[in-house]
Amino acid sequence: MRSLTLRWPGLPFVTPLVLLSGLAFAVPLALLVAMGFATAEGTPTLANYTRFLGDAFSRQVLVDTLLLGGYVVVGTTLVGLPITLLYWHANKWGRSAIVFLTLLPMLTSNVVRTFAWIVLLGRQGPISHAAVQLGLIDQPTSFLFTEIGLVVALCQIELPLLVLPVIAVLSRTDRSLVDAAVMLGAGRWRILGTVLLPIMAPAVLAGWVLVFASATTSYVTQSVIGGARHIYVPQYIYREVGVLFQWPNAAAISTILLLATGAVMLAVTSLSRHRRLVGHA
Repeated sequence: MRSLTLRWPGLPFVTPLVLLSGLAFAVPLALLVAMGFATAEGTPTLANYTRFLGDAFSRQVLVDTLLLGGYVVVGTTLVGLPITLLYWHANKWGRSAIVFLTLLPMLTSNVVRTFAWIVLLGRQGPISHAAVQLGLIDQPTSFLFTEIGLVVALCQIELPLLVLPVIAVLSRTDRSLVDAAVMLGAGRWRILGTVLLPIMAPAVLAGWVLVFASATTSYVTQSVIGGARHIYVPQYIYREVGVLFQWPNAAAISTILLLATGAVMLAVTSLSRHRRLVGHA
């Protein structure tokens, strides 16, 4: 132990965190996976996995859940990148205001924000009236229990998870890089494409991972805004546990969701470690 401490001086400080992570995360996760391979009586079986993967409806629920995460990632990117560029061009007070407004929704519970969207997406809500005024629809329409309403709500809820990592990168970026590009004759779009976006790319990819993971597992928002018309894996798991009391089935479905989302997140993380992006980080 002494030799290990000499080789890694920070080991005594890291050890409690590693033990806590093992007890609070690794052990419950291992129990969850093991439960998925057992029947209600404790007999080993693969039936829980084959039942879910062999059912066309269940597979479609999984696909819809992953697509939902992709839609939210696209939406938050379209809204978040202009905010980060506004942060880059703002002065000190403007930057502070943008950070404050970005953090402000996170000071309230996700449940509160979700129920606030019930009012906003309702038939008499401001979004419906704005759509009528813009000529997009003929009469007030409720966007509740629709996929587009769910995506809009999740984009606003998950937006800070994308904006904050990019702001953190831009806050420590040397402005002389842009000044050098201007001196070489680069225009605004050339600066954006060759200087700012490569610098922001690793943070954007990290934000995608956070947004995707949170959107695909957001049970409260999916249930309240999506309703019974749109079923996603978290609701599927709740049905197995809270209605049918099929814990092994729920454990198997949870493991499948974990593997599916983990594969997508791993792919994005691997992309963020590309040598061309690491060089700009």
